[in-house]
Amino acid sequence: MSIQALIWRLSMTRCVSNQLILKTCQQYYQVSTATDFLLAFICQHLKTAKHKLFYQRWSQSGSKPPAFLTFFDQAYPQKLRQIYNPPAILYYAGNLALLQNPTVAVIGSRQCNYYTQQIVQGLVPRLVQNQITTISGLARGADSCCHQVTLDYQGTTIAVIGNSLDYFYPAENRDLQKQIQHSGLVLSEYPPYTRPRPYYFPQRNRIIAGLCDSLIVTQAKKRSGTLITAELALQENRDVWAVPGPITQSLSYGCNQLIASGARPFLDAETFIQALRAQKNI
Repeated sequence: MSIQALIWRLSMTRCVSNQLILKTCQQYYQVSTATDFLLAFICQHLKTAKHKLFYQRWSQSGSKPPAFLTFFDQAYPQKLRQIYNPPAILYYAGNLALLQNPTVAVIGSRQCNYYTQQIVQGLVPRLVQNQITTISGLARGADSCCHQVTLDYQGTTIAVIGNSLDYFYPAENRDLQKQIQHSGLVLSEYPPYTRPRPYYFPQRNRIIAGLCDSLIVTQAKKRSGTLITAELALQENRDVWAVPGPITQSLSYGCNQLIASGARPFLDAETFIQALRAQKNI
């Protein structure tokens, strides 16, 4: 069995964590490629109550797989290989070549207001003009705004989602997700039939942080998934920018906090583009 087939079948069981899949791959290359050995290794790390379900799903995962990319494929982006707990598998719909483009992640609050919309409307056309692909998480608010404005200006965008590709979450983004699948790229580490769950989204955030060259936060509350993504990006040595805002508004607290902690203040699109050129990111 190839390493790609092994990863896919383990993913399809929905019993094996990403970290355990990576450890199993290490066994595959360093100890043995024998299926019985690898399955026994996995069961050593699973709770006994999960063994029966794991073997049942393993035996049922032989149907034709959806399109996917594994850690061991040439098309897998190098910058994603370097993060903590890189996804062993990415299911995708769209243009994989976008993973090789210069990228900027634009994220913010789901409850964002006109301020985020103004920032995105001023920034994204300049990114498109410079052939930069945007990245976000297809959530309500800032994410959706980033994707939609990119498409409106005939740019390319990557959406990383916290459920499988056969679900549309939130439901109102069904058409937007289909547009991105057609002219951009949608990525998920979750196999088919995986519904969105709250704890999937922080996991999704590490992929957004890992894929981008730079990350911009438009608005964020004091405690939010947006700040988790920004912190992950900082840990992975990505260039993080935050839009300053009034100290009286809760949606600006997170951005102001990031700036106080060392993030670069985003003041205007032109200054940002010049910084990318100076760093030779475009």
